[in-house]
Amino acid sequence: MLTYTYVSKGNFELIEKPKPVLLHERDAIVKVTLASICSSDLHIKHGSVPRAVPGITVGHEMVGIVEAVGSKVIHVKPGDRVTINVETFCGECFFCKKGYVNNCTDENGGWALGCRIDGGQAEYVRVPFADQGLNKIPDGVTDRQALLVGDVLATGYWAARISEITEEDTVLIVGAGPTGICTLLSVMLKNPAKIIICEKDETRIQFINEHYPEILTVSPEDCMEFVKANSEHGGADVVLEVAGAESTFKLAWECARPNAVVTVVALYDKAQTLPLPDMYGKNLTFKTGGVDGCDCEETLKLIAEGKINTEPLITHTYPLERIEEAYELFENKRDGVIKVAVEC
Repeated sequence: MLTYTYVSKGNFELIEKPKPVLLHERDAIVKVTLASICSSDLHIKHGSVPRAVPGITVGHEMVGIVEAVGSKVIHVKPGDRVTINVETFCGECFFCKKGYVNNCTDENGGWALGCRIDGGQAEYVRVPFADQGLNKIPDGVTDRQALLVGDVLATGYWAARISEITEEDTVLIVGAGPTGICTLLSVMLKNPAKIIICEKDETRIQFINEHYPEILTVSPEDCMEFVKANSEHGGADVVLEVAGAESTFKLAWECARPNAVVTVVALYDKAQTLPLPDMYGKNLTFKTGGVDGCDCEETLKLIAEGKINTEPLITHTYPLERIEEAYELFENKRDGVIKVAVEC
């Protein structure tokens, strides 16, 4: 079968591999119908994910049709249309039982697909712990509507869930890339008093203004004063940092009011400085880390009810045979790209 594979630092290649088979009684084999490209794939390509294993098929954001299941799989069956979770989790360890599935203690726990085991930018993928990692797509929901459920929407929804947002709050989201927009959609469900998006890319600002005209937008250089002018207590009540740059990390805590929640969703290429003397007295609460992607069933229900729509984010579609072109477009942010769908 055709796969897009991490060969070495800076080098992905479209190569043939054997079709995967069931290796464990809790596995499933899924025929991938639609996949997507994520910024995390670019982090692997450029060597920013040390745990990524050369030789693995990349891709962790995909939907498909179950082809085969192991003897212990009970929640899905061959023929089911499913989303595939970015995380692999056993459902049985201490962290899984607490809902902290990103910290699953199994050897394949956490982000495994497309990082440590073969992922889904391919014709087929093997999914360990299929009862946890697969969610059936409701009737009436298309593959394109469901494509982002297992990763960027899961991340945005988790970020909004842990940020303690109330209807009186002014919420600042730093970054309007795919994860930032999914965070926005999830924050909108909380009905805060104001939502502000900070983004430097004019194309993305135009996308927000066109699709979500009620949302306030601002550039980074004007963000501090804009947030102060549009909040009641000298800064945002909640800040979600989704951009992942040194400047945006600093901007996030500086724009927060005293005693605010700052949720850091971004994945950084290098360590960030926490200047505690400068922060002293602000009494900020930081929430950080990888997504606990255990809300996929709920987000699929919200999509089916018309309360979340991520399909506008899919701006381009390519066949698997042309995935190198898709990566070039996505990495260089050409032609107004937000997300790219890959037909497998």
